[in-house]
Amino acid sequence: MEGRKIRAAAIQMSSTPDKDENRGAAEALIREAVSAGAELVALPELWSCHGLDEVYRENAEPVPGPTTDFLGDLARELGVYLLGGSILEGDPGSDRMSNTSTFFDPSGELTAIYRKIHLFDVKVSGREYLESANIAPGNEIVTAKAGPTTLGLSVCYDVRFPELYRLLALRRAEILAVPAAFTLQTGKDHWEILLRARAIENQAFVLAPAQWGRKADGRWTYGRSTIIDPWGTVLATSPDRDGHVLARLDLDYLDRFRAEFPALANRRPEAYDSLT
Repeated sequence: MEGRKIRAAAIQMSSTPDKDENRGAAEALIREAVSAGAELVALPELWSCHGLDEVYRENAEPVPGPTTDFLGDLARELGVYLLGGSILEGDPGSDRMSNTSTFFDPSGELTAIYRKIHLFDVKVSGREYLESANIAPGNEIVTAKAGPTTLGLSVCYDVRFPELYRLLALRRAEILAVPAAFTLQTGKDHWEILLRARAIENQAFVLAPAQWGRKADGRWTYGRSTIIDPWGTVLATSPDRDGHVLARLDLDYLDRFRAEFPALANRRPEAYDSLT
């Protein structure tokens, strides 16, 4: 890190139902990103197990637990901040789990836990998705310190709810983390637009690692892991393959931008009471 700057990487994966396979792939990609200079690395949603409901239940685990121990050990060994995308939190075989994102500092300490608030209960192109059938929603807004900056934590479908990100910005989040497994149908039209909107309206960087490719249940995920600056400019986007994208986030620039274009300071919350 150089002053108020941090090099961040978004990991892109096509995870399977095999937890050991996914763990090996994630470790290799994290090491690759750190070798390229990343100081903050972010994994996608459900990176450790993806594709089949029955496998989700079999592979649910507590937090802290084996997977968070693995991530903490890796963060400590590599000396980086590590966003653990999300995993399924719960007792093995449980019918009700949480879609849980975790964050680790360079000492390997688990410093933040966020449970996905907004659940993906929709129909897309004739197919029904009912995340709430297995997942319980979280109810806590979470930020995490990463050296000179603060992350706001979220997961995937959360990105369609701008009120969450405004509250994160008001809690001094400067990087909005959006690990995701967007469907191909929605992603091709909405993914980049939604991420850029969250960056622009909250004057924040967006770090969005994603799942890509066809999953075990036949569903296609969009990919295109992305890093965006507070102006809404896309700094990096991943092609359709496993890998990472890397960008230097200039927080000094963010300070100047927020001072010169004080949209957050110009809010008038006293006029919003009737809307809430």
